[in-house]
Amino acid sequence: MAFVKGMWRILVAIKDGLVLLFLLMFFGLLYAALSWSPKPAQSVSSGALLLKLDGSIVEQPSEVDPMALLTGSRDKSKEYGLADIVAALDAARDDRHVKAVVLNLDGFAGGGQVALARVGKALDAVRTAKKPVFAYATIYSDDSYQLAAHASESWVDPLGGVAIVGRGGSGLYYKGLIDKLGVNTHVYRVGTYKSFVEPFTRTDQSPEAKQANQALANALWEDWQQEVAKARPKARLAAYVRDPAALAEAAGGNLAKAALGAGLVDRLGDEAAFGARVAEVAGDAPDDKAGDFAAIDLKNYMKAHKPANGGEIGVLTVAGDIVDGEAGPGTAAGDTISALLRKALAEKDLKALVVRVDSPGGSVMASEKIRSAIMEARSEGLPVVVSMGNVAASGGYWVSTPANVIFAEPDTITGSIGVFGIIPSFEGTLAKMGVTTDGVKTTPLSGQPDIAGGTTPEFDRIMQMGVEDIYGRFVGLVAQSRRKTPQQIDAIAQGRVWDGGTARQIGLVDRFGGLEDAIAEAAKLAKIDPAKAKPYRIAKEPDKFAEFVQSIVDREDEDDAGAPDGAMGRDLLGRQAMVQRNWALQAVADVRALVSGAGVRADCLECRGYGAPRVAKAADERGLMAVLLGLWR
Repeated sequence: MAFVKGMWRILVAIKDGLVLLFLLMFFGLLYAALSWSPKPAQSVSSGALLLKLDGSIVEQPSEVDPMALLTGSRDKSKEYGLADIVAALDAARDDRHVKAVVLNLDGFAGGGQVALARVGKALDAVRTAKKPVFAYATIYSDDSYQLAAHASESWVDPLGGVAIVGRGGSGLYYKGLIDKLGVNTHVYRVGTYKSFVEPFTRTDQSPEAKQANQALANALWEDWQQEVAKARPKARLAAYVRDPAALAEAAGGNLAKAALGAGLVDRLGDEAAFGARVAEVAGDAPDDKAGDFAAIDLKNYMKAHKPANGGEIGVLTVAGDIVDGEAGPGTAAGDTISALLRKALAEKDLKALVVRVDSPGGSVMASEKIRSAIMEARSEGLPVVVSMGNVAASGGYWVSTPANVIFAEPDTITGSIGVFGIIPSFEGTLAKMGVTTDGVKTTPLSGQPDIAGGTTPEFDRIMQMGVEDIYGRFVGLVAQSRRKTPQQIDAIAQGRVWDGGTARQIGLVDRFGGLEDAIAEAAKLAKIDPAKAKPYRIAKEPDKFAEFVQSIVDREDEDDAGAPDGAMGRDLLGRQAMVQRNWALQAVADVRALVSGAGVRADCLECRGYGAPRVAKAADERGLMAVLLGLWR
């Protein structure tokens, strides 16, 4: 009888699961049917390639969750792959159907100095092909103006302007709050400049961190100014950034006129006037709406001109935070990336490997797992070339150590060779509520780490020795890779972050160049003609259902006359409000990392301010509301 009851429960569970599955499929298809507009999409065969960048340019876009799309809890900002943007611009350069390229930067969130310089290079190539590049924004930020400087004609709204603030800014430090709450942060680290833990242990930057960060910001700011000045020599950039208030006052407080007077933009006009100007070159839009022009959709164009993926030079991308376990694109999960590489080595006849790194680091264990997989490629006789993007620091440098050659850009952020571990305990917090702990032990490590009662000196000593041992291994890997002694590497390590130009001088990178240069070098090392070398991108296959749902959501956004959720503010105050919101979300992420960021880490705090902006996720917003509610209570 018990057996019959058990079987009945299993059958009922299977039935309930199938009903739930069919319900989800039914509502998904119903949503798709209701969301799909019967109106045919407007398309043109000839016109201007429109880059309306409502989001950020990243090395590898994050994986789309179809259920989040269906339930409306998707991320608030879009991500555009750097390689996809560059490939589209390269195709547009020689495409007779593309009359011009248009940059609409009103919703642009940024992309990192290295990535934007690469897009700027592609825009220059379009202009060299005698095709105009038009740029428009209500207000330009540093990142959007870095792109607009490469335009042949830049417009700004009469109510907007150019707000260039330069590199640098403030960070959040939680030591005062932690002390008030009675939390005890146990820190184990190696590296004079390893400042990741400082927000939890100090109320300000240490003198060493401030000195290193100032040098880094100065180098990047100098390179930014040089690129903009080269792209737009008529702009009086130095005077504008030195005293923008004086220029604005001379223009009667009108920031747009001040930018025009300084030569930073060519024309003042709203979006309708800008569209009419583009239409003179690209033609009118099919719907004949005033101010519209014949626009070629970027997403469709990128899909139509996506490069073939069948070459002999494997390209493995390590982008985002390095984490343990598995994860989709946009996060460098140790298990996922190592499995993808081993699968490619087993199934494809690869002759060389290029590792594209754009990561501030993360888990030491995951970094080592990725490094070990890359070493397997070397053991099979494949030359390995690393191409560094915006950031390749800490764990990002750890995974770069197997390289025969390392390429970087002058504005790449790299180094940060240091290790740390951090864990909080709440004995002080509990004591304030009248809660204490007690128990029995059989060894000095019984019950450790005890987050309720505190850690013991023995545990702290073992953890510190473990961190020092891993740091020694890190230094040894770098020394072997760079053909230097551990003492020489230790002198330039200690957690210090370097710009790419300085990193080349001190031997942490070999040459300047981008991904294309790295692929050409890998071909040479494999004795393949670089002109004939083709890449094979080692990446997870996209989810077809997610792509289908994404197309529906994109159509819905296009049909929506209003601005999409999470759009960037169009004026200076609106953008500043977005910055403050992102700061609040970062605070939630920092606190979450303090509580749940277990494990020894090779991570870089300051690097995050120089890469592509972090996408605000719905989970972060829920976390922010929980924090605010807790403080209110």
